[in-house]
Amino acid sequence: MRLRLSVLLFFLVCFSSNSVLAEPPVEGMWLPMLLDQLTLSDMQANGMKFSADEIYSENHASMKDAVCLFANNCTGTVISDEGLLLTNHHCAGGRINSLRTDSQDYLTNGFWAMNHAEEKPCAGLTVTFIISMEDITSKILSVLNNQMEEWQRNLKIDSMSVVVAREKISGTHYGAQVKPFYSGNQFILFVTETFRDVRLVGTPPLSIGNFGGETDDWSWPRQTGDFAVFRIYADKNNAPADYSVDNAPFKPRYSFPVSLSGVKEGDFTMVLGFPGRSNEYASSYAIEFTQNVFNENRNNVNEKIMEVWSDEMESNDTFRKQYLPKYNGVASALKKSSGEVYGLKKADVITWKERYEQDFSNRLATNVSWNKKYNTLLPDLKASYDSLGKLQPYITYNDALLNTELLTFASTFEKLETAAQSKDATEASIQTAVDDERNSAIKFFKGYAREADLDLFAAMTTLYGNEIGFEKAPLALQEAMATFPGDGQAFAQKLFEASFLDDEKKVMSFLEKFKKGSLKKLAKDPVYQLVQGINAYNERFIDLPFEGLRNNISILNRKYMAAQLEVMNDHRFYPDANLSFRIAYGKVESYQPRNGVTYNYFTTLDGVIEKSETANREYKIPDRLHLLYHTKDFGNYADSSGKLRTCFIASNHTSGGNSGSPVVNASGNLTGLNFDRVWEGTMSDLYFDPEQCRNISLDIRYALFIIDKYAGAGYLLQELNIIH
Repeated sequence: MRLRLSVLLFFLVCFSSNSVLAEPPVEGMWLPMLLDQLTLSDMQANGMKFSADEIYSENHASMKDAVCLFANNCTGTVISDEGLLLTNHHCAGGRINSLRTDSQDYLTNGFWAMNHAEEKPCAGLTVTFIISMEDITSKILSVLNNQMEEWQRNLKIDSMSVVVAREKISGTHYGAQVKPFYSGNQFILFVTETFRDVRLVGTPPLSIGNFGGETDDWSWPRQTGDFAVFRIYADKNNAPADYSVDNAPFKPRYSFPVSLSGVKEGDFTMVLGFPGRSNEYASSYAIEFTQNVFNENRNNVNEKIMEVWSDEMESNDTFRKQYLPKYNGVASALKKSSGEVYGLKKADVITWKERYEQDFSNRLATNVSWNKKYNTLLPDLKASYDSLGKLQPYITYNDALLNTELLTFASTFEKLETAAQSKDATEASIQTAVDDERNSAIKFFKGYAREADLDLFAAMTTLYGNEIGFEKAPLALQEAMATFPGDGQAFAQKLFEASFLDDEKKVMSFLEKFKKGSLKKLAKDPVYQLVQGINAYNERFIDLPFEGLRNNISILNRKYMAAQLEVMNDHRFYPDANLSFRIAYGKVESYQPRNGVTYNYFTTLDGVIEKSETANREYKIPDRLHLLYHTKDFGNYADSSGKLRTCFIASNHTSGGNSGSPVVNASGNLTGLNFDRVWEGTMSDLYFDPEQCRNISLDIRYALFIIDKYAGAGYLLQELNIIH
């Protein structure tokens, strides 16, 4: 079995039963090196006019050579033979903001280089291309056996991966990485090329690049101009190099032609990129845990955070500006997870999984070998998730307490305490720890709002009491609250008043005069005591059982995936997303999110103007965009009816990491830039519903319009291969 598994996977990917042939695939994030004939036939039946070799080839230029991993968490799209690169504005925002000066706020106001010399180097930014992929499953499995403990297995996999990777790239400037697939049942070696000199060429202002902000996040209809332009530079040999004024624009092996024809309902589309995470083959117990325990508890916490911060933001504009990014981050997470729950419930995924598992169990019963190997898998998974479900609320609400900002800051002093108490401590090592803590304190107090944090801690404490019960709380919390039974606000007020850690002057004075004896003052601080007490409780009663459960579930999931591949062999299995290069295909499609509601498949600049006339600050747009709209100065970028389209939706299976992915049409020409999913389809990381799951893409013509007509940087378009 050990040596035959990679062969088994090959056959499972390449062949399917007649029942599957009757229902062509409508989902999947496929490895382009393993595209099987059924998938290709279905792509062609849906309109694709190019070949698999044009998508992925190691022998000649192909689409894979114009797609890169951007900053290790998004996708980049090469659009010119001079190394011009598109990605999403939200992927580049941090990099753009890091270029901010006292006189220039590029993130808020935008930036456009009018020649190569004006392009802005982005220190630390990298882009990585895939050179080749190789299935090395047999090599990895050859050093494993069923008697190994999990840690031994992982150690063997890691060590063998290093050996294989080093051999592959010896004598080259390439990198290499082995990634597991099918929950650790298959292993593929990726050879990569990483470029380190990447420069900002242009970005629209935040009011265009993040139009709609949190209001429109995870939503449709959208009109967001979510893009930014970079350029890759290389040395004189066109190889990766550190930044140098002597570097020249990179000459890519391939760049996407850019289409001006747009899309229409039913058009074929394909997305290429690096989706980050999915869990499509999870058990019904995992879905039930995610839907009814994990997301429910996390949403309770996030709703309370937003409630507290929202009240403060309404009355304090300084606080609003200071905390808006944090608020938006929490709101985005809440919106995504609530959409995931909505989608899972609407599609009744738990019931669907249960039917699938019953089929699986029935098949086991008909085969003695399968039954012997796999008959305990589902009961064991259920037991593990039941235990995790009981533990998860403690994890969530303890984390909620510790994630209030003062307690998070207090926990950083543990490093200082450890350094000062070390038997090897010297004045120099202690001073280093003090300096590190001082830097943390400066950063903390720069963005700290005491009263809001006090209210948040009070709310989290009350939430803990309501959801868990203080009788089950860590002893440190029980003791601290002894004189304030059930009154989170009074408890928080007293706790903060008794601590010196929420006072910048007192903290800086403490650090300025710090000696080993100063630890006595720290040890007596009630906030620090509470943090240490909760951490000690978590370490003993939460972390250890959680790690055990997580490890056990990981083993069971690997075995369950192997079992599915073997037993459910009339199903088609694509590997879950793991930030490796994939393609997904689908059609431009409208959808019906609710009864009686139908969403069109595209939006226009008209929607931008309509929204801008409301009072919502996130819909404010620049005067110049208003002017271009009212004069209808759309250039060649309007559709046949004279409308300037902004975004469109399609049924491509995407995930986090696909931000910035190229969306190509049936001819392989760039027609859009992927940037989001619709709220009703955010459960696609767990279950893809073709009726509800839609990826949202920027219409490439809107990006060209912003570059040319809005920014006046039309010279950049001369580099592009534009298809009319």
